Amino acid sequence: MESTLSAELMRSALAAAPDAMLIADATGRIVFANRQMSALFGYSAQELGALLVEDLLPERLQALHRAHRRSFTREPRTRQMGIGLELLARRKDGMEFPVEISLSPIHDDERDLVAAAIRDVTPHRRIQAALLEARQAAERATQTKSRFLATASHDLRQPLQSLALLNGALTRMVRDPQAQEALHYQDMAIGAMSRLLNALLDVSKLESGAVHPQPADVHIGPLFAELEQEFASLAANKHLTLRVVHGGECVHSDAALLGQILRNLLSNALKYTAAGSVSLTCARQGAAMRIEVSDTGIGIEPQQLPHIYEEFYQIERLDGARREGYGLGLSIVRRLVELLGLGLEARSSPGHGTVFTLTLPPGEDGAPSRPPPLLPPAESARTEQRRCILLVEDDAAVRNATGLLLRVEGYTVRPAGSLGEALECIGAGAHIDLVITDYHLGAGETGTEVISRVRARLGETLPAVLITGDTSSAVRALESPRLRLANKPIRADELLELLSALLAGSAAAAPQPGA
Repeated sequence: MESTLSAELMRSALAAAPDAMLIADATGRIVFANRQMSALFGYSAQELGALLVEDLLPERLQALHRAHRRSFTREPRTRQMGIGLELLARRKDGMEFPVEISLSPIHDDERDLVAAAIRDVTPHRRIQAALLEARQAAERATQTKSRFLATASHDLRQPLQSLALLNGALTRMVRDPQAQEALHYQDMAIGAMSRLLNALLDVSKLESGAVHPQPADVHIGPLFAELEQEFASLAANKHLTLRVVHGGECVHSDAALLGQILRNLLSNALKYTAAGSVSLTCARQGAAMRIEVSDTGIGIEPQQLPHIYEEFYQIERLDGARREGYGLGLSIVRRLVELLGLGLEARSSPGHGTVFTLTLPPGEDGAPSRPPPLLPPAESARTEQRRCILLVEDDAAVRNATGLLLRVEGYTVRPAGSLGEALECIGAGAHIDLVITDYHLGAGETGTEVISRVRARLGETLPAVLITGDTSSAVRALESPRLRLANKPIRADELLELLSALLAGSAAAAPQPGA
C-alpha cells in the first residue's frame, strides 16, 4: 500500500507541477508526461507515451543526446542539463525553441528512471536579447556623445575664440566713444556665450562618464592662493571683501576637479552677494577636512533649498535684481561631488547668507606643492623691441584673429597651420621669442609636440603658451613656469597679459652682458 500511495503521490505532484515534466526509462522511452508537456510540445498524452525523449529534439541533435543519455544512465545524479550550452527542443509542428532542463534519477521497483523538468525560456531569451540590444545602444550613444564632446570642446570654442580676439583687436584700434561702447557690450555678450558653452560641456562630460578623477594629495595653500588671485578683482568690482583663510592643510582628492567645485561655489557666492563678504576656509574636523564657502548674500528660502542643484534652476531674488547665470553651476558641483565621493551640505538663512560645506578625506602630511610661480608683469610690446611670436593654429579663422591682435599690440607674428609649417618658420634661423600653439591640431598633431620640437632647435627655455579646451588634470599637469595653459575661449586682455608676463620672465632669466 505504501509503494502504491507513493506512486500516486508522485504522479499527482508531477501532474500539478508548473513546469513540463516527463519520466523516461533507460532506453529513452517516455513512461510519464504531465499536462504541461502536452501544452508545451503539442502532443497528446497518448502520442507522448509512444515517443522517445530524442523525438522531442531537433533531428541534428538526437544522436548527441543518445550519447549523453547513456552517460547519465551510467552515472545518474541530479543536475542541470547542458550547463553553458544552448539547449533546443522541437514541438510537434517542427518549431524549435530554447529550453532549460533539470534531470533527477529515480528508482521504481526494478527500473532506473530519470525525471526531467523542461522549461521554455523563450521569454527569458527575448528579455536577454532586449537588454543586450539596449546596452549596445547605450554604448553606441555614449560613444557618439563622447565624439560629440571631443568635437564640441574644440570646434564650438573656435568661433568664440575668434570673436573674443577680434573684439580685443578692434578695441585697441578704434577711438570713437560709441564704437568703444559697442565693443564693450559685445565683449560682455561673448563672455556670456563662453560661460554658457563651458557649463553645458561640463554637464555633458559628467553625464557621459568622460571625466575620470585622478585623486592625489592636494595641499590647500597653493590652491587657495590661486583662487584668491582669480576672484580678487571680481570681489573688488562689487566692493566685497574676499577672505581666504587656511593653514597647511592637505586633502586627498583630484586637484583639478576640486578646484572646479570651489570655483563654481565662489562664483555663485559672489553672484548673490551685494554687500559684505565672501569667505573661503579650510580646517580639520575630527578625521575629515572641511572646506567652507560662505557669504553674506541674499540667502535661500527653505522651500528652494532642495532644488538648488537642479539644472537651470535659479534662486528667486527677493531684492528684485535680474537673475544672473544659467543655473548650471551648482548642478556641476553636485555631479563632481558625487564623482569624487565627497560630502556637501548647504545651510542658508534668507537675507543673511549661505554656507556650503565640503567634506573631504585628509591627505598625507608633507611639504606643500607649489603652483608655477607667477612671472613679473612687463610693459606692452609697443614700448620694447618688437618681439617675434610663432603662432601655430590649424583653424585659419582663429589663426588670423590671433595674429591680428598680436600685430595690433606690436608683436611680429610668424603664423603656421601645422608642425611642419612651424618647423619651416624657424628653419632659416629666424629669431623666436615665444610660441603660442593650439593643443589639438590637424592630422593628430598636438601642441605639446610642436613645443617639444621647436624647443629642441631653439632652446629648452623658450616660453610657450598652450591654448586648449581640454580641462583634464592630465593636461593641467603640463603647466610649468615656461609653459602656461590658456583655456578656450581666452579673452584678448588675458592672453596679452600672459604673453607679457612670460616674456618678462624670459628676459629676467636671460644671461646679462658681461656676466
